[in-house]
Amino acid sequence: MLAARNLDKLEHAAAEIRATGGEATVVQIDLANPEAVQAAVKQAVADSGPIHILVNNAGVTKDGLSMRMKVEDFTSVLQTNLVGAFVCAQCVMPGMMKERWGRIINIASVVGEMGNAGQANYVASKAGLIGLTKSLALELASRNITVNAITPGFIETDMTAVLTDEVKQKMLNVIPLKRFGQPEDIAAAVGFLAGENASYITGHVLKVNGGMYM
Repeated sequence: MLAARNLDKLEHAAAEIRATGGEATVVQIDLANPEAVQAAVKQAVADSGPIHILVNNAGVTKDGLSMRMKVEDFTSVLQTNLVGAFVCAQCVMPGMMKERWGRIINIASVVGEMGNAGQANYVASKAGLIGLTKSLALELASRNITVNAITPGFIETDMTAVLTDEVKQKMLNVIPLKRFGQPEDIAAAVGFLAGENASYITGHVLKVNGGMYM
């Protein structure tokens, strides 16, 4: 199941999955709305059975210097990026615990580890996601449920496409591998952590950043 606010992008992603022989359903939800998340998970379980793998990949930004940042801009980013991830995890836990198997993978960010000027809200949300990952890993390990985080570096996505060439060059200068990451790099990390080869890994923060933060 694919879930996000933008239905057009969801349908496009689902079409790509189906074109390769996979199965995909979509649901339009706002992760800042806990009731909508709970309803979506309930519907997904009713339609397809227990959820075994959850990937929390939501990320919104409302950048600005802390001194001038509106409180609502700070809290709204945390509501989607952190609280939304917690609600999603909380919704799938009962089914995973009953099945005694599960994978929860939280997509954090390199800035959640190293900080970033002008992004106090985003950084706080992603740093919080790392802490949440470790706490959930301790709580759920006895039921054979692993919880891990991935911290992407500079990945070429719609979110980074709006940055100026000057900013991109500055970022490239601090990446030892001298290239930007691709969505496929993150997908490969998710695939690994979701599989049996990662069954003895939990509470881990997997850096996928080209070496920009070690």
